[in-house]
Amino acid sequence: MASKDMTSTHDTASATDGAASPAGEPAAVQGRPVPRPPAPRAWAARLVVVGIVLAALNLRPAITSLGALLEEVREGLGMSGSVAGLLTSVPPLCFAVFGVMAPRLARRFGAGTVVCAGMAAITAGLLIRPYAGGTAGFLAASALALMGIAVSNVLMPVIVKRWFPDRVGSMTGLYSMALALGTSAAAAVTVPMTDALGGGWRSGLVVWAGLAAAAVLPWLPLAGRERGTTPTGQAPARVEAPAVLRITRSRTAWALAVFFGLQATAAYITMGWMPQIFRDAGVPASTAGLLLAVTMVMGVPLAFVIPRVATRLSHQGPIVVVLGLCGLAGYAGLHLAPAAGAWAWALLLGVSNCAFPLALTLVGMRARTGGGVAQLSAFAQSAGYLLSIPGPLLVGVLYQHSGGWGLPLALMAALMIPQMAVGVLAGRDRTVEDEAAR
Repeated sequence: MASKDMTSTHDTASATDGAASPAGEPAAVQGRPVPRPPAPRAWAARLVVVGIVLAALNLRPAITSLGALLEEVREGLGMSGSVAGLLTSVPPLCFAVFGVMAPRLARRFGAGTVVCAGMAAITAGLLIRPYAGGTAGFLAASALALMGIAVSNVLMPVIVKRWFPDRVGSMTGLYSMALALGTSAAAAVTVPMTDALGGGWRSGLVVWAGLAAAAVLPWLPLAGRERGTTPTGQAPARVEAPAVLRITRSRTAWALAVFFGLQATAAYITMGWMPQIFRDAGVPASTAGLLLAVTMVMGVPLAFVIPRVATRLSHQGPIVVVLGLCGLAGYAGLHLAPAAGAWAWALLLGVSNCAFPLALTLVGMRARTGGGVAQLSAFAQSAGYLLSIPGPLLVGVLYQHSGGWGLPLALMAALMIPQMAVGVLAGRDRTVEDEAAR
């Protein structure tokens, strides 16, 4: 329900959640109004910020560093083209499958502990996969790293909501900006770094395990103190465990899941196929790669700005529409004048891809409690990533059978319409707790 006295602004929702227990359930839910607890200890809050930034930096290099060296990996492992194609679909599949586990693990062990374990899994996977000895081992080690990424993906909005309930927009922006920076950096520097290390693809991949290992460190003390204490460092009040919501009864949850899936589809299509579109139009390969880098780098500043703007609005639909129109303009430009306006289309698609940080922000805004955020995040991301799997494959099929980019670009533009529609629905001032309780 869109109750103005309860959820019409983010600040009101934040204030409500500010009195949350470690389990994420505010005492007010149980009919016992309590004073707002003091702010988290300064050292702990700063450590959480460092942990969030380092974790976000590690949520994509396992994927984009492999993309940069995929041809060398194929040759080194004797990998077939079909298996190499499967690698491009493994990330969203793992995100969907393993992401479902995150809320249950967080309830049992604590969100910070699970994120710490996730960073350790990423480290282990990146260390093992270059030396696994074959294709099967490479895939298994990649899946281990992706499992760590999946649970951390889901729990980052939970961490933000719990520790910074009054700064969901700015902290989500910081997290999204770090994620975009890690994504673009891995894509841009993996090949030069591989050359500097002697040209072996194994060295170029394993070096990213160092960054992942650094991300484990700030979470160790946080995980150790999480069990039995609140973010304020005080003993928690005795409260009931958070109720498990019937999340599938919430229209907002479904709208957010479809929005998440469609924006992920657009992002994976862009990352996988945009350089080929430019190359087929006569753009040199080096320039095509630079254009993709520009598209990805656009997410760094905008990922910080968009969540802050979103939390100041009672309805985030206008932002959804603006981002969607940028995407439509970019696809139209790629069809009409791909080479002549290449830089403009790259910029427009970079803006459009910032639907991702907006989706993360909506996860934090469409639930009042930490438990609600965890369940909504798991549902929206798992269902969304499942929805995104066929998109890049379908674009490849249409390109192969039509011999051009007309039909694939028409598909991309067509998918942008429902993305805007469900994004407007997800941007309404609702909470899943109200809808799932009906």
